[in-house]
Amino acid sequence: MSRIVVVHGVRNYQRGLSPHAAQDALAAAWEHKLAVGYKDARLEHLAPPQISAAYYAHHLNDAEAQGAGDDLDRLTFEEQQSVLAWLHAVGLPSEPAEGQSWGGLPLRQTLDLVARRRGIAAQTLARIAVALLPEVYRYLSSPARRAAARREVIQAVEASGADVVVAHSLGSVVAYEALHDHPELGVSTFITLGSPLGLPGAVFDALDPAPGKGRGQCPPGVTHWTNIADAGDLVALPRRLGDRFPVTTHQELHMAIADFHTLGMYLASGLTAAAIAPHCS
Repeated sequence: MSRIVVVHGVRNYQRGLSPHAAQDALAAAWEHKLAVGYKDARLEHLAPPQISAAYYAHHLNDAEAQGAGDDLDRLTFEEQQSVLAWLHAVGLPSEPAEGQSWGGLPLRQTLDLVARRRGIAAQTLARIAVALLPEVYRYLSSPARRAAARREVIQAVEASGADVVVAHSLGSVVAYEALHDHPELGVSTFITLGSPLGLPGAVFDALDPAPGKGRGQCPPGVTHWTNIADAGDLVALPRRLGDRFPVTTHQELHMAIADFHTLGMYLASGLTAAAIAPHCS
């Protein structure tokens, strides 16, 4: 049976489990979700691939990071700047009222403004900000954490022999950089789910390798890159990743807002199964 590597996104720290046990637990849960996706795509005649999990959350959630980002009031100044960059992508006007700056307003007030403009609950935006941006910042701001997270992807690919990598949320950033670092891994298919790779300021401008002339690069050796984004996913911004990267195929989901950015939701979709299946014969 073929095998793929799946790279998780934010909020996947498995407290109380060793990294090895966490990998096994996540892989089992994801295989169940992917089986649902194969059924949704009417691919029951095919056996879904086995999953090897690339687990890196423990490198971003150690004792040094505990207690940071529990709520908006506890975000560091740098994390708040990342939130502002994300809010601009969500719908924050480029210019505030005359005589003001977005950085000079309380973050909660800025969140409320964007929530009203988008017609969504401010609590939803706050929850996303607290869940996403601190981990993104920890990854991008710390060379040691960044290298350790990439290493988990590299080791998972080497150990499994997989040539397909499926990466969700922040995991798409980790995998993107890891594949650039190690083209000898032989990964030919890259599938990104709910990816913030193109998010200006907070992610795109901090990528390694750095984008050139407003465009990112395809990882060496990758011949097919599929990006899938839910239409309501406020993390996958801009949704059309192909505007900033040489994506081969772009697909959009339309799922329930309550489950708009979970890896389980994406894996259980027939679109994801259909993207994986041709490369796992």
